Amino acid sequence: MKKINHKILEIKIKECLIENGANEFSAESVSKGLVETSLRGVDSHGIRLLPHYINALKNGRINGNPKLEVINTFPAFIGLDADNGFGHAAGFKSIEIGMDLAKKYGIAAISVFNSSHPGAMASFSLKAARNGFCSFSFTHADSLLKSYNAKNSFFGTNPICFAAPRKNEEPFCVDMAPTFIPWNKILESKEKSELLKDNVAVDAEGNPTNNPEKAKALLGIGNYKGFALASMVEVLCSTLSGMPFGPHIPSMYGSPIEQNRNLGQFYLVFRNDVNIHSDSFNEALKKMSDEVREQDPNNPNQPVLMPNDPQINFSKEREKKGIPVMQNILDLISIE
Repeated sequence: MKKINHKILEIKIKECLIENGANEFSAESVSKGLVETSLRGVDSHGIRLLPHYINALKNGRINGNPKLEVINTFPAFIGLDADNGFGHAAGFKSIEIGMDLAKKYGIAAISVFNSSHPGAMASFSLKAARNGFCSFSFTHADSLLKSYNAKNSFFGTNPICFAAPRKNEEPFCVDMAPTFIPWNKILESKEKSELLKDNVAVDAEGNPTNNPEKAKALLGIGNYKGFALASMVEVLCSTLSGMPFGPHIPSMYGSPIEQNRNLGQFYLVFRNDVNIHSDSFNEALKKMSDEVREQDPNNPNQPVLMPNDPQINFSKEREKKGIPVMQNILDLISIE
């Protein structure tokens, strides 16, 4: 394990992707998405995914040179055929298109189809927020969330992300799965031979387990509520896009690496000056954030935080000290 500067890491990952068949835009999108995610401390969706992506790229699951085709169905509501390319490329392209449309119409929606795993959705909504827009980002995933009152899973760990600009600081951002942990946390726990926290996963019989080797499905936050949120995201990303849903989605790790996954994504980008000036919105969100943080904490050693505050703190720390990189990834990107 070595700590590497994030700028160097982004360059080396981009080079590695290009060497393995990705075009410039795809390679830049994936390297930006992975490095920023690790910079923010979300290691489960960061650079640790690079070996899997390279494997999928080399074996044809992911198209490294996709033709990202815009389907202009309505003026401010479009489709985007991702041509089985990287989900990151489809995500950043959607935000670029969404911002252009929202400048003109105030709001824009993009329904993505024929995509692949896009990593952490915060990368996309944060791009919009840093350019002054509010944004929702959604994707669906293979069946991993235990259905309410069932033994097994149907919907995936379908994430919900929202970001908005704030005055003089990083954007407000919520990026969360409808489960207590993402499935990649199970994989991380297996790699490190660590037990899971209680009541986050279940075994094949639907019983809680903290053994990552026995985990077959994840428990939803708020029980029925997490299950309901996952179903909402499924409608936006599969029913709307025409892509497979739930158990019909090829598994990220369990299906043949040559098989396209045909995932959908959904993005909503909108201006924040519908009722007030944009500066007033940014100032009000900054004021709200400060007032929340100024509340009296239950524990004086644990300050009151807004969503995204832990990730902002991680970023500051890792910008100074570097991102921890495992040896297999150092080898892959040719860093000694």
